Amino acid sequence: MSDFEEFFSDLKKLVEKHEQKNTMVKLESDLENDIIKIFGEKISSLEKAKNGLNDVTELAYTTAEHHPYWNLLYQSSEITNTVLEKWKDKLSAEEISEIEWSLKEIYQTLEKIKEK
Repeated sequence: MSDFEEFFSDLKKLVEKHEQKNTMVKLESDLENDIIKIFGEKISSLEKAKNGLNDVTELAYTTAEHHPYWNLLYQSSEITNTVLEKWKDKLSAEEISEIEWSLKEIYQTLEKIKEK
């Protein structure tokens, strides 16, 4: 058992202890990649999606612009961020315009990828 797996085992015991006290905790893991996520009772599907998008956006921001897929990831994460932020509201004309611009950028990037 790796140190991380041992940590996860200890963490599960801690979560179980708090669940017995009626603390709502959701634990998700991907031990193959050393990932553990803990969510409290207030988490919704929308908030969970926003949280996951933060990881995608971070990758888009830290990927060098010379990577052929950088702009696809960046533009699609920007669109998704706007959509999730406005999930319960209407998109403004400006936001729709920004999404259209991002879609054009995605299309242009795909054309460049096809040419290679």
